[in-house]
Amino acid sequence: MDKFKIPQDEKIPEQNQRILDELKMAFGFIPNVYAFIAYSPVALKSYLHFTREKTSLTDKEAEAIYLATSQVNECLYCLSAHTFMAKAIGFTEEQIIELRKGKVTFDSRLNVLTALTREIVEKRGKIGEENLKNFYAAGYKNENLVDVILLISQVMVTNFVNNITHNKIDFPEAPAFENES
Repeated sequence: MDKFKIPQDEKIPEQNQRILDELKMAFGFIPNVYAFIAYSPVALKSYLHFTREKTSLTDKEAEAIYLATSQVNECLYCLSAHTFMAKAIGFTEEQIIELRKGKVTFDSRLNVLTALTREIVEKRGKIGEENLKNFYAAGYKNENLVDVILLISQVMVTNFVNNITHNKIDFPEAPAFENES
């Protein structure tokens, strides 16, 4: 759709140009999702502040949540970006597919985490008791549950932006797999 174009420098609010320059330094390019969010004078700074805060979960747990959520929301842009990031922190291609499916064989805690994440997203938070019991049995605490919800909400923002705007994917494209859902 033509009305969703990535803004050029002159259309980006001045306060966001500095932020985009920082992102370019970090990534080597400005990811299209951030460039589109930069249309708003408030959204880019607020979103990045929101996503940069450290939670009680590890980086691997956070990426597992991002991948599972993006899979449920069928956001190929976010799946591609988070596949790239997941590989950078040590996940293999096969492990990433398992995280996306919410059926993890290589780590029992990540299996519980991705199953809960998928249920939260699929059922809009109105979950049953089984995945929640499994979550606590795996050693997670209330603090972790709140952070799971926070991380889901973070990636839902970019899932929605990309699903609405159909931003061009500027990361290596995430592989498809059988029975995606």
